[in-house]
Amino acid sequence: MPSLNLAIARLVHAGTNNFAIVVVEAPYPSGRVIHDCVWTPALTQVWREWQQLFAGHSNLDISPHPSEEEASSQPVNVMTIELPASTSGQPINYASRLMQYFGNSLWQWVFDGPILNSLEHNRGAATALGKSLRLRLELRDPYLVAVPWEIMQRPGQPVISLSQNVIFSRTTSDVEPLPDFRKDPGLNILLVLGEDDNLKLREEAEVLRETLTQGVAVASSARGYAPCMVTTLIQPTPEELIAALETQSYNVFFYAGHGLRHPDGGILNLHPEARLNGIELAQVLTRTGVKLALFNSCWGAQPASVNHQSIPYSSLAEVLIRHGVPAVLGMRDEIADRESLSFIQAFSEALRSRKTIDEAVAEARQKLLTRFGFNYPSWTLPVLYMHPQFDGQILRSLDESITELPTSLPEYTKIPSACLRLLNGEDKISLLQNPITRIGRTTDNHIVIPDLSVSRQHAQIICRDNFSASTPVLNYFLRDDSTGGTLILKAGNWQRIHHQEIPLESGMQLKFGSSRNEIWEFIIDER
Repeated sequence: MPSLNLAIARLVHAGTNNFAIVVVEAPYPSGRVIHDCVWTPALTQVWREWQQLFAGHSNLDISPHPSEEEASSQPVNVMTIELPASTSGQPINYASRLMQYFGNSLWQWVFDGPILNSLEHNRGAATALGKSLRLRLELRDPYLVAVPWEIMQRPGQPVISLSQNVIFSRTTSDVEPLPDFRKDPGLNILLVLGEDDNLKLREEAEVLRETLTQGVAVASSARGYAPCMVTTLIQPTPEELIAALETQSYNVFFYAGHGLRHPDGGILNLHPEARLNGIELAQVLTRTGVKLALFNSCWGAQPASVNHQSIPYSSLAEVLIRHGVPAVLGMRDEIADRESLSFIQAFSEALRSRKTIDEAVAEARQKLLTRFGFNYPSWTLPVLYMHPQFDGQILRSLDESITELPTSLPEYTKIPSACLRLLNGEDKISLLQNPITRIGRTTDNHIVIPDLSVSRQHAQIICRDNFSASTPVLNYFLRDDSTGGTLILKAGNWQRIHHQEIPLESGMQLKFGSSRNEIWEFIIDER
C-alpha cells in the first residue's frame, strides 16, 4: 500500500505560532512539497472549546508562550456557525457542531495549497492502481500531540480516520530501522490485567478473552479467520511480566487496567505494589519482537504536562514507537468499558480477517461511531502510531500461509515411534510427538534447546505420508523454520538447511543453530 507521510514542525525562529508542513515521503516524487502556515487565535479558541466539552481535565496550551491575544480570547461560539442539518432534518446539536467545525478547521489548516495537491495527486495514483493510500502524520512539536487529528474532515466528505480509501495513522521518523519480521499464521496475545478498582479481574479477563477470540480461538474456514491464542496474566509483578514475554513469541501485547501520565512514557499500575513505566516496558517489548502493543487504559496517547505545557515525547504511545515497537494503539483520554469492549471486538475481528493494523483500526472506529454517535467522542479516542517502515501486516495472507497439517494421523497398521537422542554422554532421549514435534528455544516447544543461536520456533519433525507410494507409508520429515538453519550430517560432512523440508532416516545426526551446538541423533524404533 503506497504511503504519504506528512510532518508538522514549529518554526521557532519565525514566530511563536509559525509552522511548516512537510511531505516527508510520497510514493510519487512529484508529491514531495513543503508549506508554511500560522496557527491562528481562532484555532486556539476552538481547541479550548473542544477541551472544555470533551476533555475538561486537559486544558493544554497549543503554544509554549501564548500571546496576549490568545490568552485573553474568549471561546468561539460554534453555535453561530452555519452547518448542515442532520439527515433527519433536525438541527445538529452543539457537540456535533463542535466536532465537525474543529475537524473542518484542522483539515483546512493542514491540507492547504501544495499539501492538498500532493494528497490528491498521490491518492489518485493509488486509486488508479486499485489501492488505498496510507496517510501517516508526524507531529514534531509536543504541543500538537494532544490535538485530535483523527477528526480531520474535508467539508462535505468523511472524517479522515474513518476512510478506507485513505488509511490514517500517526508516525515518527526519529526511530531505528526495523528488523525483518516474518508474518505469523495467527495472533498470539499476552493479555495483562493490571490494578483495577472493581477487583473482578478474573471475570474481566474472561470477557476480554472472549472478546478477542469471539469465543473461538481456532481459525474459521467460513470467513478465513486466523487462529487467536490468548495467555492471561493477572496483576503480575514486572519480573513475572518480563519472564512471560521472554518465554513465548507473542506478536500482540494487550494491557487493560489503570494508566497514568508521566514524563517517562506513562505509568502502568500492574499491581497494587508494582508499577512499570513506558521506557521500562519498551525495552522488553522490542527485545521480544512484539509487533503491536494495545492499551485499554486511560491516557495511553496523551502527553504528560506541567502548568498546561506538554512534556516532549512523554506519552506511552510515543515512547514505545520511538524505542522500536512497530505499532502502538493507545487511548487519548478516558474510555468507558462498553466503548472499549466494542472497539476491541471489532478491531480483533478485523485483524483476524487478515487486515492490516491501520485498516482494522479504521473499521473498528467506524463501528464505534455507528454505535455511539458522531457527537460522542468514543470514536476519536483510539490513537494509532506506526513505524514508518512497518506495513501493519501481522498475519500471513491466505496465499502466503502454509497449509496446516491434520491434527491427527490416519489409521495405519503401524505408526513408527521415534526419538531424538542427545550425544553428549548423558544419552538424553526425547520421544517425538505425533504428528508434529516442535523444537526451539522457548518453553512452549516439545523439545527445548536453551541456546541463543536456536530460534524460538526453530524446527518441526513431522510424521506423515510420503505422498509418493501407491500404498500409504508413514515417514518422518524435518522442516526448518529458523533464522540460522539446521545442520545435517551427510557423507561425513555437515550440511546446513534453511527453510527447507527433508526426509529423516534412522541414525541421522543433527545440530540446531550453531555448528558448535550439541549433536542429536534421530532414531526410529524398528520393533
